[in-house]
Amino acid sequence: MEIYLVRHTETICEKGICYGQSDVNIAEPFDEIFNRIVSELPSEAIIFSSPLKRCSILAKHIQQNIKTISYQEDDRLKEMNFGEWELKNWNEIPPEQLNPWMEDFVNIQVLNGESFVELHQRVGDFLAEQISQKTQQPIIIVAHAGIIRSVLCHQTSLPLKEAFQNKVDFGQVIKITF
Repeated sequence: MEIYLVRHTETICEKGICYGQSDVNIAEPFDEIFNRIVSELPSEAIIFSSPLKRCSILAKHIQQNIKTISYQEDDRLKEMNFGEWELKNWNEIPPEQLNPWMEDFVNIQVLNGESFVELHQRVGDFLAEQISQKTQQPIIIVAHAGIIRSVLCHQTSLPLKEAFQNKVDFGQVIKITF
């Protein structure tokens, strides 16, 4: 089964802002980028999206421009919950909180947030529930870098601590066979 992992386009956030599950808007104009993304996708597919608007705006554009078998937003596709760090500049996060997490982001839970292993578990639940029971139709998942890295770790058995080896650019389409 073909799966197309699509990362949302750039947001309105300044560089250096931690915005995980904060529902921030995407930067405009985006029509040209959206159309390039659609050109890299199959003409017919099942679409899943994070409900955060930086993904859902793109997913709805895709839905309008291909033959959509079904469309569903799923909370399990939201980016990592950065808890107390949401919408803070990375430089403003106290080193006594940031440094342990940077050393072990896989297992260390952000204060009132989650760890990467928790994100990976919810992505695994999504894959087991939604992907395994679908037909052989292509699937498009519009999501965030953390989610896409997690899917790639599930697919390749790459250790979570190596997840950032997978570069995921804004507006990038990654095709995998699942």
